[in-house]
Amino acid sequence: MLNWGADVKRAFDIAASVAALFLLSPLLAMVSLLVYFDDGAPVVFKQDRVGKHNEIFKIYKFRTMRRETRNTAQSELRGGECLTRSGRLLRRLSLDELPQLLNILAGQMRFVGPRPLIPEETEIRALRLAAGVYAVPPGLTGWAQVNGRASVMDDEKVALDKEYIARQSFWLDMKILAMTAGQVITSKNVE
Repeated sequence: MLNWGADVKRAFDIAASVAALFLLSPLLAMVSLLVYFDDGAPVVFKQDRVGKHNEIFKIYKFRTMRRETRNTAQSELRGGECLTRSGRLLRRLSLDELPQLLNILAGQMRFVGPRPLIPEETEIRALRLAAGVYAVPPGLTGWAQVNGRASVMDDEKVALDKEYIARQSFWLDMKILAMTAGQVITSKNVE
């Protein structure tokens, strides 16, 4: 059985993110053009997120919101009125997340781990801190995302994140990646 320690997981993340950036470069270019022609520059935006050890880092995402949208949790924005036309499609297909491959390559994130919050989400951030969730880097996808994503309450998300940390293994990560791919294809639980 493969020992899925931090070093092996990091090596996987580096190799997989380099391969994905190379293989997806035509798609990344097309999405960049789509965003630019829909709502101008910038195409990619940086946003503060909470990472390992409760430290703030800059996450990269394709911009799906209008340029004047305030920085807050998505749940605090009304409906889809702030989304651009291209943003609806990018979110439905989770293509807005692709620039996070750079965060994975830089070691700020992993492919699988708890999703990083914005610092303003203080209630769930405190729950995560108390549960020890910040002991690991955040992920592009995670156990809470494949078990309900936006449809589960904050305390349930934290419990799922804690469960993932206790159970993490190569096979669990592969299961989560496969489940994520299935949800992206079916647009299930998309935020």
